[in-house]
Amino acid sequence: MRQDQVPGYLTLMQSGELAERARRAAALLDGCRLCPCGCGASRLADEHGACGVGRFAVVAGYGPHFGEESCLRGHCGSGTIFLSGCNLQCVFCQNWDISHRLVGDSVTPGVLAGMMLELQDHGCHNINWVTPTHVLPQLLEALVLAAEGGLRLPIVYNSSGYDRVETLRLLEGIVDIYLPDFKFWDPGVAAQLTRVPDYPEVARRAVAEMHRQVGDLVVDDRGVARRGLLVRHLVMPRGLAGTGAVAAWLANELSPHMRINIMGQYHPEGLAALDRSRFAEIARPVTASEIRQARAQAQNAGLAPLQEG
Repeated sequence: MRQDQVPGYLTLMQSGELAERARRAAALLDGCRLCPCGCGASRLADEHGACGVGRFAVVAGYGPHFGEESCLRGHCGSGTIFLSGCNLQCVFCQNWDISHRLVGDSVTPGVLAGMMLELQDHGCHNINWVTPTHVLPQLLEALVLAAEGGLRLPIVYNSSGYDRVETLRLLEGIVDIYLPDFKFWDPGVAAQLTRVPDYPEVARRAVAEMHRQVGDLVVDDRGVARRGLLVRHLVMPRGLAGTGAVAAWLANELSPHMRINIMGQYHPEGLAALDRSRFAEIARPVTASEIRQARAQAQNAGLAPLQEG
């Protein structure tokens, strides 16, 4: 591994800073203020927060994943760890079965570290924390152990975008690749579909902080991501996601070289599928025309959207 490809967390481990970041993150679980929900649960005492999780992370599954963007999956897969629970309860969540229910096993940091090392042994290109926001301290505790055990892969922080800037700052120099959603532009839509009207404002601050830390996406000579920001944006029926406004903000406020994946796989899940009359606006899959229009809006904003998913 070239020196310029060595993950930053290894340097922080050697100085003791990685363990200190894990300690500071864990302190946020006491009267939990880890994420924008600020639910105040005593998670160090294993009280479950708004996310549904207590002291230990719950893992729904892990393994090499070939459904991610090509720059993440490469030829050997992205080393995904799917974490149960979520701080953002979208009524249409495409991972409803694990985000709205605790599916899987509660794991100690040592077990989590073992998963990361196993994924490295499988040849995965990265360690991909899927829905990590609500269990960030647990992941950092595990990362300390994994790094001491020989982990050398880049870390992917794959979140909903509903992240607290102050918490994200604990990740500077640790996370190599940020993979956030930017779901909606309109607070009214966010309130209807996630029950948090501040989602657009929070996501703007979070994505800006992520970009400040890692910059635009950088890939190696194999086309595999090494560092940077890749934004995911799910196309919604009737343009409810506000794709044009999201893309314009990314291009104008952050970078015209921003990479964005305009995702076209939306279909009704969760409450959107169970109560179609209540959520009539999103009770159908997106059309090919809506996907084309969203990608054109991103291009018109000056971005070059990925053509994946």
